[in-house]
Amino acid sequence: MSRYYSRNRYSSTGLLDRGRSYRSTFDWTPRSRTSLYYREPGCHFDIRDYRTIVELDTDIPEADKEVLRVQKVNFNIAENVKAHHTDKFEITDVMKGDKYMKSQLVVRRGQSFDIEVEFDREFSKEKDDLNLIFEIGKRPLVSKGTSITLTLSDADKPKQWGAKVKSKKDKEIVMTIFTPPDIPIGKWQFKIDSIFKDSDSKKKYRYTHEDPIYMLFNPWCPDDLVFLDDENLRREYVLNDSGKIYSGTAKNIRPKPWNFGQFEDFMLDCCFHLLEQSGLSYKVMGNPVNVSRKISAMTNAPDDGGVLVGNWSGKYAGGTSPLAWSGSVRILEEYWRTLQPVKYGQCWVFSGVVTSIARCLGIPARSVTNFSSAHDTDGSITIDNHWGTDGKPLEEYNSDSVWNFHVWNDVWMARPDLPTGFGGWQAIDATPQETSDGVFCAGPASLEALKNGLVNLPYDGAFIFAEVNADRVHWIHAPDGQTSKQLVKNQVGKSISTKLPIGQRLSGAIGGGDRQDITNQYKYPEKSHQERTAVWRAAQASSLPVDVYDIKDQDVFIDMIEKDDVLVGQPFDVVLKIKNKSAAERTVKATLTARVVHYTGVPAEIVKSESLNIKLEAAAEGKVEMKVDPSDYLGKLVDMCMIRMNLMASIIETKQVHCESDDFRLIKPDIDIKAPDAVNVAEEFSVEAKFINPLPTPLTNCEFTVEGPGLQKPVKVKIASVPSGAEAKLEAQKYTPRRPGDRKLIVSFHSTELSDMSNDVDIIVK
Repeated sequence: MSRYYSRNRYSSTGLLDRGRSYRSTFDWTPRSRTSLYYREPGCHFDIRDYRTIVELDTDIPEADKEVLRVQKVNFNIAENVKAHHTDKFEITDVMKGDKYMKSQLVVRRGQSFDIEVEFDREFSKEKDDLNLIFEIGKRPLVSKGTSITLTLSDADKPKQWGAKVKSKKDKEIVMTIFTPPDIPIGKWQFKIDSIFKDSDSKKKYRYTHEDPIYMLFNPWCPDDLVFLDDENLRREYVLNDSGKIYSGTAKNIRPKPWNFGQFEDFMLDCCFHLLEQSGLSYKVMGNPVNVSRKISAMTNAPDDGGVLVGNWSGKYAGGTSPLAWSGSVRILEEYWRTLQPVKYGQCWVFSGVVTSIARCLGIPARSVTNFSSAHDTDGSITIDNHWGTDGKPLEEYNSDSVWNFHVWNDVWMARPDLPTGFGGWQAIDATPQETSDGVFCAGPASLEALKNGLVNLPYDGAFIFAEVNADRVHWIHAPDGQTSKQLVKNQVGKSISTKLPIGQRLSGAIGGGDRQDITNQYKYPEKSHQERTAVWRAAQASSLPVDVYDIKDQDVFIDMIEKDDVLVGQPFDVVLKIKNKSAAERTVKATLTARVVHYTGVPAEIVKSESLNIKLEAAAEGKVEMKVDPSDYLGKLVDMCMIRMNLMASIIETKQVHCESDDFRLIKPDIDIKAPDAVNVAEEFSVEAKFINPLPTPLTNCEFTVEGPGLQKPVKVKIASVPSGAEAKLEAQKYTPRRPGDRKLIVSFHSTELSDMSNDVDIIVK
């Protein structure tokens, strides 16, 4: 009589008696055929998974009992994962008491690992042949490199598949397994074929291990394309499960703590599922160029049902506001549970999720914020803004835009598909802005190629180059049909930022914090010969108008200055400084407008506007000031409390025009967190948080979120409405740390009137 069992890491360890004979039938039937499966009560039932169904043969013929049989396989998980830098993955060390999960082996390619196999009798070279089989995918094939058969040898075989006898004692053999540094990542199945060499016929027995081997990229292996030769950088870009994502404006940069959580127990299964859903074949799943491009595609939802739905409308009914997320864990957990895109994300959320996925798979990754980030829609390498002479933007012509900031990712890898010298950091962008090869994705694009204007190298170089180094052209349209223009060469791509790697805080931080400015990795200094050469080189491959740079010198200098440290709810002023550099009188006619703006550059309501007429004598200077009160802007603000100052000025005598746009962000109060500096595993501790409501109106629908990898899975705490000037307080909350190590606890706050607020603290878990 035969029975069928599901073989997966959530099943009990005692379902199969390995002392019996098993005949493997490779029936890759989805789990919708539930009648064929045993299910542990309360265990996770994964309808997406495909497994080998094993037929248990209870009647072993007497003649077959000579065949060597596997009694037990020990993956030496604790020792192997420590050597492979995968011991932070929660599935490698399942907590005691969880009877529905078993510890799993997670290793990195190109690096050997040891396994122990115990047989029912001693292995004999004269009597027995052993084949070790490693397979990946639904249809493993030798020709595709997805089915590998190894025989035992006594030699090391680095950089290739191999199996060496490390030691042998009685019925047990310790084997060292070697893997190449370019094999597909994913879940590999492990099998053993035992063949008894009989004079008449060869009798065969197959053992199929019930748990897969999780195979990852290896930044520690010099022969892996993702090799990163710096331990501090590997600690940050692969092993750090928390970090910061920057937002705001170039003059007011604000860090947002983020829980990447790449070692959570569900994360590897979720990431491998995404790669399988992407349509990427296993044959190329070992190439980080292909994998990172698919990551940028599968993180967004528009054309492939990926992780996140983008929403820039300001209306988030039916989902979560992008401003309310403080980590990737809740997002990916919801996606994995429902297999439906999660609502909603914006650029920093897409970037945070990409960082989590890439680091989980072993690709070094960092989140990158570009301030004054251009969105070039026509491939001209210029950002064209059109204005009327009244100072109002002609929105029907303004398809290009400059975002206050935009967040994407860099991933580290060699690029054998490009000429020598273009490996290292590569930009990828998961925010669905423009399609590439018909899919919403961007990159990987070599930073070295971008810096030098080599935009034709794959992938999407022209679009990403424009984001950091486009020139801005203001076109002013007069009622009589005349058009004048102003070229601005240094307004795009400022203060490109990422979190400083671990161990470099004292030497490379900006302003004493942990922000690293990497602008020089993307572009040469503004207006330098190299930078202008890169722009011209990129322009040769673009639709750049030939006369854009044919602009006369200006003899009136205008500078717009606004404060960058205004607390929301407070007044501010904007100052125009004007200098006449000519030897004759000049008349300046200008319109100065303060306007609420989305961080993507999309304008919202006008806050205040003033028209100015200023006469300046030869070589004279002047100053004009416009004051803005809280009553002018409160009630009009959108998500990130950003205001754009637009200046449109013309010089009557010379027809010179001057256009300038500058954005600033009203700052929000910091959250004060009270938590212990150090705690013990499984020892309860408390957290409190508070801040003062700076608005003249109450805060409603208030909610704190607390989370931290290894400390606390994301939890929401609702509080009552907070009156103006009152304290918003998270009362003492009790949490229990799950794992030891240096941890980050992140507290964020969201309400209808005030959101996008977060802070973090360090906690050592012993």
